[in-house]
Amino acid sequence: MSEQKELLTPNRKALTINLDPQIYGTFAEIGAGQEVARVFFQAGGASGTVAKTISAYDMTFSDAIYGKAPRYVSRERLSLMLDHEYALLQERLAAQRGERTCFFVFADTVATRNFQGSNDAHGWMGVRFQTKPGEAPSEILLHVRMWDRESVLQQQALGLIGVNVLYGAFHYRDDCRRFIDSLLDNLSTDRIEVDMLRFSGPAFVGVDNRLMALHLVACGLTNAVMFSPGGEMLQPSEALHKKAILVERGSFRPVTQVNLDMLRCAAAQLRQEPAVAGKEVVVLLEITMNNLLASGQLDAADFLARVDLIGALGHTVLISNHLEYHRLTAYFRRYTKETVGVAMGINNLRELFNEKWSENLPGGILESFGRLFRHAVKLYIYPMRADTYRRFMEARGVKLGDALPAGELIGVANMPIPAHLHHLYTHLVENRNIVPITGYDPAVMPVLADDVRRLIKQADPAWTRMVPEKVAAMIRQRGLFGSKPA
Repeated sequence: MSEQKELLTPNRKALTINLDPQIYGTFAEIGAGQEVARVFFQAGGASGTVAKTISAYDMTFSDAIYGKAPRYVSRERLSLMLDHEYALLQERLAAQRGERTCFFVFADTVATRNFQGSNDAHGWMGVRFQTKPGEAPSEILLHVRMWDRESVLQQQALGLIGVNVLYGAFHYRDDCRRFIDSLLDNLSTDRIEVDMLRFSGPAFVGVDNRLMALHLVACGLTNAVMFSPGGEMLQPSEALHKKAILVERGSFRPVTQVNLDMLRCAAAQLRQEPAVAGKEVVVLLEITMNNLLASGQLDAADFLARVDLIGALGHTVLISNHLEYHRLTAYFRRYTKETVGVAMGINNLRELFNEKWSENLPGGILESFGRLFRHAVKLYIYPMRADTYRRFMEARGVKLGDALPAGELIGVANMPIPAHLHHLYTHLVENRNIVPITGYDPAVMPVLADDVRRLIKQADPAWTRMVPEKVAAMIRQRGLFGSKPA
């Protein structure tokens, strides 16, 4: 039997830190009271750890101490708190005990459930800390969402994860995956979600925050993470707040001309919708964890290559655990009431009508589509040539027989659909829940990512015409997908 790690209680973690003579610092908490500091005081020995606790709850006091930020529960406010409190530690205590002390500041700014129960319970927290006396500080920042229905339980959960963050900073900093796993010690995903995490500073040289974000999804701390074109992890509520969304799901191994043509056409049509005209549209390329694990295990290099290639084209990446489309659109509804457009090929639309994806729903496929189209959702469908469609499907073990003649386009108007679902399909098309993409480029339609990878391995330069120029250059430069490095 394998040995299981001991699960330390919050008091044990707090007491361990309190009894470490090197660790000394400040707790600054806004919004939910001093939930984290309370655990350290209750554990005993806090005088060895706590230089100061502060809760500038009133906005006027908070602004006077930390300066103004656009929002009080925001990354900007958290950074101002860390900057101010860490500078005070250095100013007032460095000469006195800087040679023997690892200073830290733990800070959080949080909105728990209000009296009416109408707000979004979430918060930012972080720790700035030294690993050696006199060393430049390192930093861990994270965004949490609290799912308990009662404010007092949310406060309790906040205290627990705060203790886990501070303990992990000093005891698990050399193993960031273990740090992430420890965030839910004495908690569960039913209570806390961590949808943004960033490590920085000398303690985390060589740590790739994109891989750490992926681990958040893999271990269930969140169902989705986002990356900017530059590879920075984004906080979804900031990136998606009150914006229309267009998402295209795929493997993107690599991004092809078809992927971009589909996105271009769908974006143009979405922006022409009366409900979207003049509004900001966030465009996302989404990869599911199921796709990343298709080979049985996660290939970190392959994952980073896909993210880099998408980023090089100026697009934002979403990695999610939402295999079903109705779960994906429900995720977006956390952050926006604006129109959500989903761009997909006819092959994906056909799979959407595969009833196996709704077997776990009491209402079956009707419930699945009811959830999917509940709030201003449109599917923009890119056609495929019949011969390309056949090759794609048969490569995945689906035999189509002789029903699809070569040269014919397969689109919304003639997609093969089971007879008992025909009326449902017609209803969705006539109500423009399912919209055919127009204005596509026929020249790129035969392109499949399968063909690109095959030609790369065969050293056939024809693959370079199937992908954007920036993608081709990066593949050659880095020797991706079996190509020889330039």
